[in-house]
Amino acid sequence: MPMVSKEKVIAVLANVTAQDGKTPMSESGALQGVSVREGKVFVAIQADQGNPGAMEGVRKAVDEAVRGIEGVTDVFVTLTAELQPGSTPQRGDGHGQPRQKAPPKRPDGDPIPGVKHIVAVASGKGGVGKSTTSANIAVALAALGLKVGILDADIYGPSMPRLLGIKTKPDVTADGQLMPISNHGVKVISIGMLVDEDTPMVWRGPMVMSALTQLLREVAWAPLDVLVVDMPPGTGDTQLTMSQNVPLSGAVIVSTPQDLALLDARRGIAMFERVHVPILGVVENMSYFICPKCGERSEIFAHGGARQEAEKMKVPFLGEVPLDMAIRELSDSGNPVVAADPQSPHAQAYMAIARRVLEALEPGGISSSRKAPMFVVES
Repeated sequence: MPMVSKEKVIAVLANVTAQDGKTPMSESGALQGVSVREGKVFVAIQADQGNPGAMEGVRKAVDEAVRGIEGVTDVFVTLTAELQPGSTPQRGDGHGQPRQKAPPKRPDGDPIPGVKHIVAVASGKGGVGKSTTSANIAVALAALGLKVGILDADIYGPSMPRLLGIKTKPDVTADGQLMPISNHGVKVISIGMLVDEDTPMVWRGPMVMSALTQLLREVAWAPLDVLVVDMPPGTGDTQLTMSQNVPLSGAVIVSTPQDLALLDARRGIAMFERVHVPILGVVENMSYFICPKCGERSEIFAHGGARQEAEKMKVPFLGEVPLDMAIRELSDSGNPVVAADPQSPHAQAYMAIARRVLEALEPGGISSSRKAPMFVVES
């Protein structure tokens, strides 16, 4: 099969006209990015923020043209929209403050059909073991008998393919949905499955948000009891997009015990509370270290800080996970400790956390029908 190049795609798009019906797409300025990975082509098109639907015809024409290139196995065309320089944000919260546009209305019921609960696993900063925690919580929930999926929402630093031992590419259904890949009893989708592991995602914010929306809504997730979303660190666009566009059943905050990490964890808790996402609880990762030779316990990053922070902010504390070489080695090999060594104390710590999360999601706890919030942005 012939190789498909970015240059070949752009050359073909010269034969597709932009929205004005005259200018070639390749010269219109609306073409925001083209990426080719193993026969899969990703195209991002800039749309008018006020009326992005007007570009739908162009999007379909681009899709059809690219699919006609020999060697192309699949095509993903996304419309992006961003506030242009000099434009004025929508106003009108009654106090002269800008307000974000409300998300489009959706039918009642599950915002992602067949998915009962969506749980975000987040951290205020990187390097605290959030992705490892996400993977082990997901596998633990599956071990408890639930149908579980995990979405790797960290577009710039996807790690789920490595953590869950996935090296294959997802297939596409007849109706154009990605098929998640299952391993360790969990359905998984990550941008890392679609691009080479060493490829940097040099994308602007709107392209990332568009890709995230596709990974949420153009994937054959159903049926799922819980979709675990491994969020990128911090409190930025991805967190707000997730909170605004799907009704999160709750968020799990991961932190290490030291003061600097707890400061960022506090911001993460405050952000989710601000957008009315319930906090399911806080996990203290790397809580302590047991020397494998002498058995002495060392509290390398201090100890108990996350529990104290949870009590101070009046949110549940879900448990402690030690710093241990086995967790790291198994994670690097694509075998989460919950799956590889389920009777170990480390796996049991994750299982206890998963049980507490499940208790919060059961009837009478967090409701799965909560509507996505509206936002008021204050200056």
